[in-house]
Amino acid sequence: MKGSRPLLLQLAITLLDNGGIHSFVFPIANTKSRTGRRSSVNINTININNHRDIEATNSAIDYSSMTTLPRHPQNDDANDILAQTEQALRSMQENVLFSASMDAETNEAEFISEDDDNTDGRDEVAEGESVYANSYVDLGKVDTVGFDFDYTLVTYRKELLRLIYDMSLKRLVEEKEYPREMLTSGLKFDPFFSIRGLAVDRENGWICHLAYTHKVAVAWEGRHRVPRPKLMDEYSGKRALSPTERKKRLKPLNDLFSMAECCLMADTVQFFLDRDIPFCPRSAVNDVLGSITGTHISGEFHKKVAQEPAKYFEDKPYLRAVLDLMKESGKRLIFVSNSPFWYCDAGMNHVIGPEWRDQWDVVITSAGKPSFYTEDNRPFREVDIGTGKLKFKQVLKLEKGRVYTSGCLKELTKCINWKHPLSFSPDGDDYDDIYSPLTTPNIMYVGDSLFADLVDAKREFGWTTAAVTPEIGWEIELQRKTEFIIADRAIEMLLNSLRLYQRSLGTGIRSKDDLAVMDKMERIVSRWRDEQTRLLGNPFGSVFRARYTPSLFAHSLRRYCDLYMSNVGSFRHYSPQHRFYPESPKLLSHEIRGTNPECCDIDDPIFNINC
Repeated sequence: MKGSRPLLLQLAITLLDNGGIHSFVFPIANTKSRTGRRSSVNINTININNHRDIEATNSAIDYSSMTTLPRHPQNDDANDILAQTEQALRSMQENVLFSASMDAETNEAEFISEDDDNTDGRDEVAEGESVYANSYVDLGKVDTVGFDFDYTLVTYRKELLRLIYDMSLKRLVEEKEYPREMLTSGLKFDPFFSIRGLAVDRENGWICHLAYTHKVAVAWEGRHRVPRPKLMDEYSGKRALSPTERKKRLKPLNDLFSMAECCLMADTVQFFLDRDIPFCPRSAVNDVLGSITGTHISGEFHKKVAQEPAKYFEDKPYLRAVLDLMKESGKRLIFVSNSPFWYCDAGMNHVIGPEWRDQWDVVITSAGKPSFYTEDNRPFREVDIGTGKLKFKQVLKLEKGRVYTSGCLKELTKCINWKHPLSFSPDGDDYDDIYSPLTTPNIMYVGDSLFADLVDAKREFGWTTAAVTPEIGWEIELQRKTEFIIADRAIEMLLNSLRLYQRSLGTGIRSKDDLAVMDKMERIVSRWRDEQTRLLGNPFGSVFRARYTPSLFAHSLRRYCDLYMSNVGSFRHYSPQHRFYPESPKLLSHEIRGTNPECCDIDDPIFNINC
């Protein structure tokens, strides 16, 4: 296949990065070894350690049944398609895995040399550190940039979610009188269980992953996956709820803090199920949510983190450079966080230094987003930097170097009086922003929480929005791995085979044998999708995909965010006047597939793996 050699080189490099090939077993034809002799490789199973070090993923996966396709008892034409697909699947796996292993063993120096030729390292940086665009954005026209604090300007080590989990569990036992055994039974935060963008069903306590159509793609009751028949029965055979039911039953878990919330919810339900303790799911959900909220409101974990910033905050080596570059280009910087000043001060001192406020034109803490965007009668109060207490005086103007709290967007437009940084009047007249309220795409806000930080800013005021989505980095890394590439290709080949199979059957009524083959093929596709979920290292799979469709989180990300990136430091790769163009605005199948909407032929390059 044209261009296949560079791909195999990349796959081999990936395997080298993973520490080599641990065990591959597929029943395939003999292949030449580096000595020129035919070498038999048994590739029925594959066992490659997941980079996230999850013990459950270290067991060998049987791939033989996932590459053995059913046969039609009567239709030879259909069987030809199935046989060719089966051979293509096995050839693809043979060539990718065996060539990668042999090349990794014999040509390591060659790979290093070729890799060194890419001196700028751009291909490696471009994906994990890129800023991705959903719409056209001209940074040169952005004159004001606002930033959130938590998981945006600062990011946290796993210890923070463990701390929130432990404090909330203790609060659940001590304040809600849950069994004290929960404190000694080994319950702890599991970073490999939950992902962002889930929802908890208040009626049954299930943790649900929603597709963009609001269909429940997968659900977990405690630490056990809900079987499909039970899922269909609970949601009226369509795995979805009406808008009214969704509002009543589903509580979104959208931000990164909610991963501790999700884990504690599942562990609490599992604790009761394991011990046959009767419980009301709605009460359990409300109690866990209340305990998490109480932990946040009380400031308990904030105090702990502020006392040991190095333990909980990650270092941000590129943050200062990004902020300085934006300031040098004439952009105003606004700091708007829901966290209290003393906590923000501790975090910014750690990542920037004690002079961090010098970079900001306005600093607003305890802002109360999203109410900050929607309410119009919340005045600003000034914070005494020395004591942390609120001053009684009325705030009529926001001044650089001072710190404010509460407020709202309407008040912000009243209290600013800046010269427009990008206007150059020939007669020297001042440009006063008081006459141009902050309802313009020339203001960009950067945050991590879609609904607390970004949705209202985009929907109500037309701001340019940029989401910090750290999941991009590690998902891209995983999807480059050999195992994931094989699974992705296998799914594509099987779906295409199903299209060809149906075309061979014609337009008539399907027989039981016709449908039975399709059912078996679909189950194999489902197993490959399960394998992709396993490789992603959590029971829900990708943050951006709900099984085979875009997730509700991905849909919201595309709808409400102009830009998204793994971290704020990604901006360092771009000029402050950079223009972002979306990769592709294509959305519907006819746009993506073009003139061949159903399928490609067996001799299409997708099947031509032996070249």
